[in-house]
Amino acid sequence: MKKLYSCLIVLFLVGFIAFPMDKATAGNKDRSGQAGASELLINPWANSSGWGSVNTANAWGLDAMYSNIAGMAHTAGTEINFTYTDWLRGSDISIMAFGFSQKLGKNKGVLGVSIMSMNFGEINITTTNAPEGNQGVFKPAYLNINLAYAKAFSNSIYGGLNIKLISESIENASAMGIALDAGVQYITGAKDQIKFGVALKNVGTPMSFTGDGLSFRGIIATHGNDNDLFTVEQRSQGYELPATLRIGASYDVLASEMHRITLAGNFTSNSFTKDQVTLGLEYALKYYFSIRAGYTYQDGMFAGTVAESGNVFGGFSSGFSVSVPFNKEKETGIGIEYSYRSTYLYSGTHSVGIKLNF
Repeated sequence: MKKLYSCLIVLFLVGFIAFPMDKATAGNKDRSGQAGASELLINPWANSSGWGSVNTANAWGLDAMYSNIAGMAHTAGTEINFTYTDWLRGSDISIMAFGFSQKLGKNKGVLGVSIMSMNFGEINITTTNAPEGNQGVFKPAYLNINLAYAKAFSNSIYGGLNIKLISESIENASAMGIALDAGVQYITGAKDQIKFGVALKNVGTPMSFTGDGLSFRGIIATHGNDNDLFTVEQRSQGYELPATLRIGASYDVLASEMHRITLAGNFTSNSFTKDQVTLGLEYALKYYFSIRAGYTYQDGMFAGTVAESGNVFGGFSSGFSVSVPFNKEKETGIGIEYSYRSTYLYSGTHSVGIKLNF
C-alpha cells in the first residue's frame, strides 16, 4: 500500500505541473501554427510506432525514449537500436534514429543516449527575383539528441528524465533549443500484468531562428542627404515547443509462459493540436515473435481529408518483431522490427529497425 501511495503522489505532482499548460492551450487547433519543432511529435522507433505509440504504460527499453522515458529502466543490460523510416513514402523524406542504453549496475539505474536525424533531400532555392529557381539547392537538417536516465525505485515504481537538444537549420539560418521529458510507470497485479504510466514531454523554452539568412542590404538616408548602404538583420519571431501530456494503461493476458496478449490504451493531450486517444493490441510468442496493431482517434478523423482532420495520418498502424536469442535465460539476442502507419496522402510511413540486446 505504501508503494501505491508513493506512485499516486508522483502522478499527482506530474499532473499538477502539467495542468496550467494543459488548461491554457490543450487541443487548440487554432494555435497549431504557433508551435514549431513538430519533429518532436514523431516516433522514430519501429517497435512502438507499430501500435500507435500506445505503450505509455508498458514502454520497455530504448523505445521508451519516445513513449515514456520511465520504461527505459527495464533495460536488463546493454541495448542498441538503429531504425530507418521512409516518412510519407513518395515525399523523399527519411528519418534515421540510433540509440544506446546501458544498465549501470544493481539499483543504479539505466543511462541512455539517442540521435534522430531527418533528411529532406535537396530543395531548389527560389527568391522573389528568381521564382523559377536555378539558384542552386539547399538541404534542411533536423537533429534531436537525447540524454536520458531512468531508474527502478521499487518493484512497482519506475521513473525517468530525458534532456533533448533540438537543432533545425539550413545553410544560412538555424534554431536551437532544449526540452525535457519526464515520466513514471506503476506496475501491479499478481503477475505484474497491470501497468499505468504518465509522461510529460517536450517542455522547454521558445526557439527562434538566427543567421545570415535573416539579414539584407538596405539603404538608409543620413542627415547629409546621402544614402549609405547598410546590412540590416531582422529578428525572427519565437515559437513554442509542442508540449504533450500522455496518460496510459495496459493489461497483459498471460495464456501461458510462451504466449502473451496485451491490451493498451493511451490519451495524449497536445498543447497546440487536437487531443488523441489510441487503442492497441499486441500478441507475443515469448520474446521470439510479436505482432501488434493500433488505432489513433482524434476529432475529425473520419472526415477523410487532411484539411478537415488536421492530420495526415489515417489512424491505423501495425507492425511485428522477430528475435533470435543468444542466451535464452538472459533474453539477449538480435531482432528485426517493422512498422507501418497509414496516411491520407502518399503511401504510408514505413519503419525498419535492428535491435541488439546483450
